[in-house]
Amino acid sequence: MNIRFYNAKILTLTDDYEILEGELWVEGSRISYAGKTGVKHDGSFDREINAEGNLIMPGFKNAHTHSAMTFLRSYADDLPLLDWLNKQVFPMEAKLTGEDMYHLSKLAILEYLTSGITANFDMYFCPEDVTRASVEMGFRTVMCGAISQYTGETAYALDLLENSYKQFNHYHERIGYRLGFHAEYTAPRPLLEGIASLAGKYKAPVYTHVSESISEVEQCLERNGTTPPVYLDSLGIFDYGGGGFHCVHMTEEDLAVLKQKNLTVVTNPGSNAKLASGIAPVKRLLDMGINIAIGTDGPASNNCLDMFREMFLTTALQKLKEKDASALDANRVLYMATAGGAKAMGLTECDTLEAGKLADLIMIDLHQPNMQPINNITKNIVYSGSKQNVRLTMVNGRILYENNTFYVGEDAEAIYAKANEIINSKR
Repeated sequence: MNIRFYNAKILTLTDDYEILEGELWVEGSRISYAGKTGVKHDGSFDREINAEGNLIMPGFKNAHTHSAMTFLRSYADDLPLLDWLNKQVFPMEAKLTGEDMYHLSKLAILEYLTSGITANFDMYFCPEDVTRASVEMGFRTVMCGAISQYTGETAYALDLLENSYKQFNHYHERIGYRLGFHAEYTAPRPLLEGIASLAGKYKAPVYTHVSESISEVEQCLERNGTTPPVYLDSLGIFDYGGGGFHCVHMTEEDLAVLKQKNLTVVTNPGSNAKLASGIAPVKRLLDMGINIAIGTDGPASNNCLDMFREMFLTTALQKLKEKDASALDANRVLYMATAGGAKAMGLTECDTLEAGKLADLIMIDLHQPNMQPINNITKNIVYSGSKQNVRLTMVNGRILYENNTFYVGEDAEAIYAKANEIINSKR
C-alpha cells in the first residue's frame, strides 16, 4: 500500500533533532520521501493521511524484552532478583509450552504497539513460536539466544543455538536472530567456550545479561576471580562484538572491555529500579562513546512495556546518580530509544526516516495537554510524553495501530482472554 502523510511535523533523526514541516510517503514497505511540502509524486496513493500538525518520527526499538513473560505480570512482585528468578520465575516458566509462548507474545506485541514500539529484541525460549506471533501480527522481532545450563547437555544447547541462528536469520524479512545466552551465572565454562567458538565461526556478535546485580558480580568473582564482563571477554565471547543487558555494576576494567570490543549496553531502568538492582552508569558510558539502547526487560520484572516511562527513568535516574540535573540530555535519551536500539539489533534499515529506509514509524499526537505548549517537542516526548500520545504505529509500511484500534488480524479481547486462560491453568 502507498500512503502519503501530509501536514506533518517530521523528526527524521538524520540531522540531529531538527523537526521539519512537510510530508512523508510510504511505498510498499519503504519510505520514498520525507521532506518539505511541494515535491510532486509521480503516481497515486492508496491513502492520504492528514497528520494535522502531529509529529512523525522513527518507532522506538525495545532492545531487551522477554515478551512471553506477560503471563507473570503482577504475579511475582516485590522480591529480590535471585529469589524472584529461582523461586517464582523459573518454576513457572517450566510449565509453559511453545503454544503458550505464541499466545503470550501476542499480548506483548499489542502493548508494544500502544507504546510506539516498532521492533523488539526478544530473549526467550521457543523462538519458532515467538517469531510466529510476530510474523502473523506484522511486527518486527530480533530474537536473542537464551541458552543456559537448563537447556540441556552442552552439545545439545550449542546445536540448538547454532541451528536457530541459521534458521531465523533466513526465516522472514521481519525476523532476525543474534547469538546469545542467559547469563554467566547460568552458563558453565564449556558452554561459554562453545558460544565463543560459534561467534568465531560466524563472526557474529553475542548478547547476554551482564552485571545486573551486586550478588551476580560477587558470585562471579568467587567462581572465576574476576567480574562477568572481563571473564566473558577472556573466553572470546565478545571478539566479534555484541552487548550486555543491564550492565549496572561495572568496574573500570569492565568499562574498558565494553569500549575495546565496541559493545552496546542496553539499559533497563524500570526493571533495575523495581528489583532494586541499581542504576547503570549511563552517563559514563556515553562519555566513553559506547552505544546505549533502552529496553523494558520483561513484563514480569517491569510489568509495563512502556518506552515513555523507560526514557524518563533513563534520564531522571542519571541526574540522581550524578547529583547533576544536566547529567543526561533528553535528546540523547530519545536517540537511545530509537537509533541506538536499531544499532544494537542490527536494524540500521529502520533507524531514521529517509528515502529507502524501511517504514517503521509512529505518529505522536501533539494535540494533547501534556504536549502543550510546544516549547521543545523532543523534550516533551521524553519528559511529559506517554502512551496516550501514540496515535499511529506503522511497521514495514503497514499500519498496525491507529487511534486506539489494532489492525493485527486478530481481536484484542480474544488475545487477552487466551492470556488469562494460560496463567489460570499454570497456578
